[in-house]
Amino acid sequence: MDKKMPVLFLAHGSPMNVVLDNEYTRSLIKLGQELEIPKAIIIISAHWKTRGTYLTYSKKPRQIYDFYGFPEEIYNIKYEPDGGEKYAEMIANELKEEGAELTDEWGLDHAAWGVLKYLYPNANIPTFEMSLNALLTEEQHYKIGQKLAKFREEGILIIGSGDIVHNLRAADYDIYGKPHEWAEAFDKYIINAIKNNNHDILIKYKVLGDISKLAVPTDEHFLPLLYVAGAQDKNDNVEVIHRSIQNSSVSMSCIKIG
Repeated sequence: MDKKMPVLFLAHGSPMNVVLDNEYTRSLIKLGQELEIPKAIIIISAHWKTRGTYLTYSKKPRQIYDFYGFPEEIYNIKYEPDGGEKYAEMIANELKEEGAELTDEWGLDHAAWGVLKYLYPNANIPTFEMSLNALLTEEQHYKIGQKLAKFREEGILIIGSGDIVHNLRAADYDIYGKPHEWAEAFDKYIINAIKNNNHDILIKYKVLGDISKLAVPTDEHFLPLLYVAGAQDKNDNVEVIHRSIQNSSVSMSCIKIG
């Protein structure tokens, strides 16, 4: 049997992080040095929301620079791994009941390559993305994560890339600006829920009312966490790889489970 892979929730925050040397980027480099080498990587990306569940399917997925107005050096970064088609097929097959489809109309967006360039800088691991189906409930997203869990045993690294707190309207231009108290409070509350295996809190995060509306004004950066929680085993060790708040209102918390 292959060694069971961990499952990761990685924050990506501002595209500036792909060229910065800070505690967050250093924590990803360190994590990459410690991780087993997976057979393939599936990334559930905050940056690919669709009507339906889709998996990227191509020999060489195109690199997507899904942002504008940043320094040119960011657009010069190349990250072009193999697309892991046979692994994408395996997962699409597992998610037949969910209507999962393969597509070459997307590639690797910055939620994917922006973190992978630190974890696996040689881009030598087959990598594909899964979209967030906008038609699903929180519980349905979580249940897909549960179905993905078995692939950990087959050497596939599951990564959810988003941000626990992501409110750009409340953001400070200074990436290292003072965090909002509500941002730190929500981040801590959600991390504790993962540590305590209390997935109900994650699925029903909206019951917190005003603080959840501030922390998660739109859900695409939070939803990847539900897939990661779904793939969590009750005996898994939970390790917070990094914690910080950037731009006052973007959580950069990164979590390793397993």
